[in-house]
Amino acid sequence: MYVLPALLAAALAPTASAGCGELNLQAPFQFAQQITVKETKQASSHAPSGASIVGLWKFQLISQGNTNHNPPIPDGALLDFGYAEWHSDGTEIMNSGGHSPASENFCLGVWGQTGYLNFELNHFPISYDVASGNIANYLNLREGVTLSPSGDSYVGSFTLLIYDTKGNQLDKLVGNVAATRLTVDSTLPSAIPTN
Repeated sequence: MYVLPALLAAALAPTASAGCGELNLQAPFQFAQQITVKETKQASSHAPSGASIVGLWKFQLISQGNTNHNPPIPDGALLDFGYAEWHSDGTEIMNSGGHSPASENFCLGVWGQTGYLNFELNHFPISYDVASGNIANYLNLREGVTLSPSGDSYVGSFTLLIYDTKGNQLDKLVGNVAATRLTVDSTLPSAIPTN
């Protein structure tokens, strides 16, 4: 469910789409915003006792290492943003702010703990062709993240593989993920782009 919100437009193949929505690989690129201290302090006041990945998160997927991509994607470009809910049963759901509901902006994943404060997410978006309503692409997003000791943020890396409907890999994007916890006191998070 990921990839450049209105920034990455079918540059791969006529039906290539990424994440929970359309792939729009065109400049001008929007760049990721820094997590603000105010949001981090606010989140930590209501974080569950003991650091836990379980909860609602505001996330950003940030390009890193895609400068040789066709077309090139600069480091720091925002590939996707939105909200992710990590559940205690090892499942996850994501609402991608970078994708239209018509191409799919919700998708599901599973996660596991790989070490102290370290987690792995295996996420499975499906992308639809907006014009026909048919499946355009299957995707696999993998994240490796480290939770802060306070439990109010996490950072890590991701790999996004994009496949056609026959299972042939069309593309690969890599980068960094950053997230902050949302709480009952959170307001509209400032690090999420608005139209």
